[in-house]
Amino acid sequence: MDEADAVGGVTFLGTSSQQQPAAPTVGWADPLFDTFFLGGFECSSHQLEDGRRLDLTAATRHDELADPDFARARAAGLTACRDGISWVRTEPKPGRHDFRSALPILRAAEQHRVQLVWDLMHFGWPSDVDVFGAAFPGRLARHARAFAGWLAAESRQPSRAMIAPINEISFLSWAGGDVRCLNPFQAARGVELKAQLVRATIEVIEAVRQIIPEARFLQPEPVINIVPDEDQPRTWRRVESDNLLQYQAWDMLTGAVWPALGGHPRYLDIVGVNFYPDNQFMLDGTTIRRGDPRYRPFSEMLREVWTRYRRPMIVSETGSEGADRPDWLRYVCDEAALAMQRGCELHGITLYPVVNHPGWADDRRCENGLWDYPDADGERPLFFPLAEELRRQMPRLLAERAAMLARAGGSLAIPA
Repeated sequence: MDEADAVGGVTFLGTSSQQQPAAPTVGWADPLFDTFFLGGFECSSHQLEDGRRLDLTAATRHDELADPDFARARAAGLTACRDGISWVRTEPKPGRHDFRSALPILRAAEQHRVQLVWDLMHFGWPSDVDVFGAAFPGRLARHARAFAGWLAAESRQPSRAMIAPINEISFLSWAGGDVRCLNPFQAARGVELKAQLVRATIEVIEAVRQIIPEARFLQPEPVINIVPDEDQPRTWRRVESDNLLQYQAWDMLTGAVWPALGGHPRYLDIVGVNFYPDNQFMLDGTTIRRGDPRYRPFSEMLREVWTRYRRPMIVSETGSEGADRPDWLRYVCDEAALAMQRGCELHGITLYPVVNHPGWADDRRCENGLWDYPDADGERPLFFPLAEELRRQMPRLLAERAAMLARAGGSLAIPA
C-alpha cells in the first residue's frame, strides 16, 4: 500500500491490514530450524571508497526473483534463509520507513515455507547517517522498531521473527574503523566504531522486543585463528591479543567487557560464527590452509565459542569458491558433527551466499553459490557437485543435532 500506517508511534509504508495468529515460541532445547542447512542471500549495501553504493540484493536479482529463489531453496532442503531488508532502501529519507521492497521477499518466503533471518544492517547505512555520531544507535533502533511493527502486521507468524541487527561488528569495526578498506574508511577508530555498533545493537533489541517480545536475535561474527610466527617471539603477545579480540563484540553485548555500554547477558541470544577458508592467517596476512599442521580444526573453534557463551549457535556463513565448494562443505560438516558430539549446541550451517554474485569492488563473477546468475527466464543453473554434497550431509547432520539436543535435555534457559 502507498498510504502510511503507524505502529508504536512510528510511521512506515508497505503494510496491509491482515494479522495472522502467532505461533508458539521456540525454546532453547528445541531446534531453531526445521532442517539443519540454511541458505544466505548476499545483501550488502555499503558504499565503496569511490562513492558507488552497492545493492547486492538487486545485483543478484533476488528482489526480483524471490519467489523462484525460495522455491529452489525449499526444494533443496533449505527451509530457512538469511536475507536482508537494506536500511538504505527502506529508510530513503530520515524518519520515512518504506518496507515495500521487502514485502515480495516476505510473501515468497511464506509461500514456500522458508523461515527468514532478517539482516537489518549488512555493512551499509543511509548516506545521511553519521555512524560515529551520538544519534546513530537511536536512529537504527527507530528503524528497527518500524521494521518490527511492519513485520508484526505483515507476517503470518511474527512471534517466530529472527533478526540479525548488525552483521559482523568485529569485521566492520576493523575494516572500516582501522584499516580503511570498508566504509566509513577510517583509521585508529575501530574500538570507537565497535562501541557504537554494540550500543546500537542493544537499542535495536530493546526496540524490537517492545513490538515482538518473542523475537530471536542472531549475532554473526567471524571466528579466526591468527597463527604465531615461531621466528618472531616478540609478536606472540600481539597474536594472543588479536585472537581474543574476535570475542570482544559478544563480550560487550553480555556486559563482560565495557559494561558502561549497557551490555547484559539478555542481549546475546543466538551466536552466529562466520567461517571461510581464509579465516586462519599470520600477522603478515599469509593465509594458513587446511593440511598445514598449524591449521586449527574448526570443531575446536566452535567448542571454544560454545564454552565461552553457552548459547545456541549456528554457522551463520560459510562457503568457498570454484571447484573447492563441495570439499569445503564436507570439511565444515565433519567438524560441525564432531563439535556437536562433544557438547556444542549447534543448530545449523548457512551456505553463504547461496547464489553467485558480483564482487564488491571489481564486479568479478564470484562463483561461491549453490546456484549461478539467472538466465533470461529467471532460471539459475545449479552447481551439481555442491548440491550432491549437501544432499549427502543433510540426514547425517539432522541426526547429530537431534542427538545433541536430546543430551542437552532442556537444561538451558534464556538469561533474564
